Amino acid sequence: MTNEDHTPAAAAPLLDDQLCFALYAAQRAVTAAYRPVLEELGLTYPQYLVMLVLWERGETTVKELGAALRLDYGTVSPLLKRLESAGVVRRERAAHDERSVLVACTGRGEELRERAACVPGALLTATGLDTEEVARLREELWRLAERAHEAAERSA
Repeated sequence: MTNEDHTPAAAAPLLDDQLCFALYAAQRAVTAAYRPVLEELGLTYPQYLVMLVLWERGETTVKELGAALRLDYGTVSPLLKRLESAGVVRRERAAHDERSVLVACTGRGEELRERAACVPGALLTATGLDTEEVARLREELWRLAERAHEAAERSA
C-alpha cells in the first residue's frame, strides 16, 4: 500500500527487517549446508536429529523423542518409519505399557553414529564459524526460543 506520492506506507514491515525471516533463512541455509554430509550417511536433516536423540539417550519412547525434538507424534512417526525401513532403528511396544512405543538404534544405527561424528565439524568448516561463535549463537538462540515459548504460553 502506498500513499498519494507513491512511497511505501510507513507502517509496512520490510521482509529483511523481520527476525522471523532471518531465522527462517538461517535455518534453511544451515540445513542446506548439512545436506551433502548427511546424504553420505543416508539421512535427512530431521532423521539426523532423531538419531542424535537416540545416540544421546538410548532407548526412548516415541513421546519422549517427540518432546526432545519439539515435534508432534504425526511428524515423528513417519520419520521413524523411514528410519526403521533403512534398518537403523527399531520400534516395539513397551512390555509394561502397551500404549507406549519404544525406539532404539539397531547395530547399524550405532555404526552410523561413528560415521556421523564428522557432521558438526563439517558445518564449522562450511560456514567458517569457530567454536566460540557457534557456542555464543547457540546460547542466544536457546534464550530466544525460551522467551518465545513463554510468550506463546502467555497468549494461549
